[in-house]
Amino acid sequence: MKLEFDLNQVSTTEFGVGRDDNDDQIFSIVPVDGTVQAALGDAARNTWNAMQELSKDPAKYEPSEKYASHEYVYVPVGDALAQEIQNLHTASNLATDTKVLDNAEDVFCYFARIVDKQGRHLTGLQRATRFKGLLKSRLIRFVSDALKLIEDRVFRIDNDFDLIVDAKNVHVLRPSGFEFAGKLKDAVLAAVPQNVKLVQQDLKFVDFDNIQAYAAKHSRAARYLASIRSQKETKGIDRNALKNWCKKTGVDVDEVDGKLTVPDEQIMGFLEVLDRRRYEIELVKASPERFRAASRRKIEA
Repeated sequence: MKLEFDLNQVSTTEFGVGRDDNDDQIFSIVPVDGTVQAALGDAARNTWNAMQELSKDPAKYEPSEKYASHEYVYVPVGDALAQEIQNLHTASNLATDTKVLDNAEDVFCYFARIVDKQGRHLTGLQRATRFKGLLKSRLIRFVSDALKLIEDRVFRIDNDFDLIVDAKNVHVLRPSGFEFAGKLKDAVLAAVPQNVKLVQQDLKFVDFDNIQAYAAKHSRAARYLASIRSQKETKGIDRNALKNWCKKTGVDVDEVDGKLTVPDEQIMGFLEVLDRRRYEIELVKASPERFRAASRRKIEA
């Protein structure tokens, strides 16, 4: 995958932070000198290099997948899951606040907004856990051949970002960082009604009423629904085939008024079937074994 930005031809760099203000998140620009700007540029290059070492052809992020701490995946900027990140990337009216770090405990992320010489924009974002971590530490340094405590407030810029954003994609190095910064839990829960509506268009023979109610309160179920919708593989599912595979993989479904209904305690299993996560294998004759896949990726022929 190509990065729509020239990391070696940087024109300008801005630094900023995001902080919690009651139920709102506020992003502000903080003036920094050339050394910090250079460090932010290095962090962007380090992030891209780390991604390239992991994969030249990253997979699209899926809400239902379980990812490693470092795994290169991407999200198109037009995807609903990237909305929060895209809002920051395209914001043009961020205020400058020289005092925002006086309350650094409220900071949840920091970011860089970089422009290359072709006028293209790149945003790098990092959770603020380690950025704030030194505030409570007692640091020492050499002064006149003696160790002394540092009394000034100290902030740490990491060597890379959790994610970087160009004109086309959110490139993610740490999926957990993307989920945190993008408020993914809130996004997938809010998307449950729409996801159910779209999936049900292909599965008119399934009663989704209690599934929707359950997913609206359980983020893992909501993630499965988001994944099922994004994969667009519900079209053409055969009613009897679905019913038989549920039975084969240990998911109980009923039939009421011509529709398949799923008991509340079977909803997660049913969503796992639709998300291609339940399977059976029989390596020992007459001894079938059922499994749940933690990760679901197609094997190309």
